[in-house]
Parts: sequence; structure tokens; C-alpha cells
Amino acid sequence: MPSLNHLVVHFRQYGFKHKTLYTVSLMLFFWCIYDGIISFISPILITERGFSNTLMGLIIGSSSMAGAVFDFILSKFLQNSYYRRLYLLMFAVCFVYPLILWQAKTIYLYLIAMALWGFYYDLQGFGNFDFVGREMETEEHASSFGVIGVFRSLGYLIAPLLVGLVIGQTLDWRPFALAWLFLLLSFFCFGFLFFYSRKVAGKRERLTQYKPVGLWQELNLWLKVGRFLFPVLIFTMLMNIQDAFFWTIGPIFSENSMNYGPFSGLLLAAYTFPTLIVGWFVGHFNTLFGGKKRTAFISFSLASLFLAGLFFFKSPIIILVLVFISSALSTLSFFSISGSYADYIGESAKVEKEIEGLGDFFTNIGYVLGPIVAGFLADRVGYAQAFAWLGIFGLVTTLGIAQVTPKEIRVRVKVP
Repeated sequence: MPSLNHLVVHFRQYGFKHKTLYTVSLMLFFWCIYDGIISFISPILITERGFSNTLMGLIIGSSSMAGAVFDFILSKFLQNSYYRRLYLLMFAVCFVYPLILWQAKTIYLYLIAMALWGFYYDLQGFGNFDFVGREMETEEHASSFGVIGVFRSLGYLIAPLLVGLVIGQTLDWRPFALAWLFLLLSFFCFGFLFFYSRKVAGKRERLTQYKPVGLWQELNLWLKVGRFLFPVLIFTMLMNIQDAFFWTIGPIFSENSMNYGPFSGLLLAAYTFPTLIVGWFVGHFNTLFGGKKRTAFISFSLASLFLAGLFFFKSPIIILVLVFISSALSTLSFFSISGSYADYIGESAKVEKEIEGLGDFFTNIGYVLGPIVAGFLADRVGYAQAFAWLGIFGLVTTLGIAQVTPKEIRVRVKVP
């Protein structure tokens, strides 16, 4: 979740040297607007077709389950595929996905649509890793991912604002046409990337290659590493449950309950905007609060407290303010805990893949549980109250995690 300072620092250092990186970033900017529009309209469409919020949450959550399966499959079979092929396959699935989503009437078709959603999202992730690994120098990797992350965040910020302007009383063809428009713009950028990269193909082999490890050996390493990181992993899951909440019932909440009219995307925009600015201040707060984990726990506790304020306030403006402040604090928490992961990897480089794999696994669990719980609570207590209860749960759970987390975590695992 990089912020604008990554882009500023990178451009100061490299200028226009990285034309392919900027092309990919622009491609992903348009692609994220497409995906953000699809993410916004999917829960609205499913509930408009007669499904309850609970069932809608189960359907949305299945996309992350499918994504976890595809993540495993792709890591085994497509790890060394060229990014051009991965992006091309991603676009093919993206063009088909809205058609299936629009035509779906039964839960089985929705589950197929969600599987495609998880599939193309994984293809995008693998394509990004292969592009950076193949085209960027080793010392440029972190900064390059930061630049890509900024353009992605901008896309997800703009998407709900745009789609809110075209959604009427009921969903029609217009949001889908808007999504396809930005997908075409993204594909146009891919065309430039495709022909340019063919001219310079072969200048650098992919810098990271997949090294197969036995399944039981890998699981054993996961258990050993997970024993040290368990409180941090649970916290990671909690943060992603919150993010899934907003993208699952946030669109329905703002569309049906907030009376924002053509500005129904403001709620998610208020939620996503802090990702672009908070990164400037992370170092200051880590120093102020005495460490990354401590900063993460304090900021997420406060974020949850502000979210719980939805118990008491009904004004759309006040709700926007509460969501913005809560999101800024939870974004600070995310940056801080990501820094902790980087420290663990730096101190225990031999189990880097296991630390990253566990982080991804608990992230996926959060994105499976988040939509399910969000839909269930929305049916029982309403949308605003569901967010408020999420705030109470986040506050209590974070305080509990903080109590059992060691002040210093050292991952001491012997690798065979």
C-alpha cells in the first residue's frame, strides 16, 4: 500500500529512465479503475437479483477462496512465464468476466464468476512480479513496486467516484460499459508495452526462479515460522477483514442508505484516499509510539474506535469524516505492520518465502471471512451497525493481540 512519496522519490532518482515501468503503471491504473468499478457494482448487483446480504457475502468471499487455490496453482506452473503472456491472459479473462456477472441468475453462475475474478486478480499479481523481476535491476525492485502501488491506489480511489455518477435506481448496462472502457484503455497501454518489450526481449532473464520444495517440508516450515509470528498473522487477518467489509457492504450502504445521490462513491473514496498520503508520516509515528508493532496496534485500536462511532452518528457528512479518520489510522497500521514483516524477512532471509506465504495466507483468510461476516451482520443489524460492531470487534481483538505479542519477535527456524 505505497503512498505518493514513493512516486516522488522514485522519479527524483530515476527520472524518465524507467519508461516501461511507467507504461505498466499507467496500464494498471486504468485496470484498477476497471476492477474497482466491478468491485463496487458486484455486491449491489447480487442483492438486486434477490440474494440476501448473507448469501451475497458468501458469494463474494468465494472469490478469495478461488484466488487462494489459483495462487497455489500458478506458483507451481506459471511462476516463470513471461509477463506479456500473463497480462494477455488476464485481459482475456477480464473481458469475459462482466458478461458472466451480468448474465448470472443462479448461485452457481455467480460462483463461476467469482472464480474468474480470483483468477484474473492472481494473473495480475504474478504478471507484476515477473515484470519487475525481469525488467528492473535488483536494487530497483522495492521502489518499482512502490510506483506500481501508487498508480493502483489512484485507480481504486477514482473508480467508486466514477461509477457513482452512472448508477441509477437500478443497475443497467452503463457501469459495465464504463468498466469496459477503462479496460480498453488499459489494453491500449498493454499494446505499447507488448511491442516495445518485444524489441528489447532477452536483455535480462527473470531474476527470481521458482525452486520446488516438498509439500510436507513446506508445511512444516510454515508451522515453525507461524509459531513465532502467530499474533502478527492474526492481526494481519483482522486488518483485511476490515478492508473486505468496506468493499462488500460499503457500496450498498452508500447507495441505499446515505442519500449521496450521484456521489454514492464518496464513502469508498473517503476510505481509499488515505492510502496515498499516510505513507509520508509513518516513520514519524513509528518513532513517536516506540516501534512498528506498537504503532500498528495503537493506530488500529483508534481506527476501530472511530468506526464504532457509527453507533451514534447518522449524518452522512459525519459518517464520511469518521470513515476517513478510521481509514487513515488503519492505513498507518498497515504500513507499520508491513515494516515489521520486512524486518522479519531481513533478519531471517532463509525463510523469506515462508514469511511471505503465511502473510498472504492470512490475508486471504481475511478476505474470505470479511465478506461473509459483513453480509451476515448487515442482514441482522443493518449496514451502519455492522460497521460499528466491526469497530468494537477490532478494538477488543487488537487490545488482546497486543497483550500476548512479544515486544521483540525473532524468527529462529532451522532450514533443512
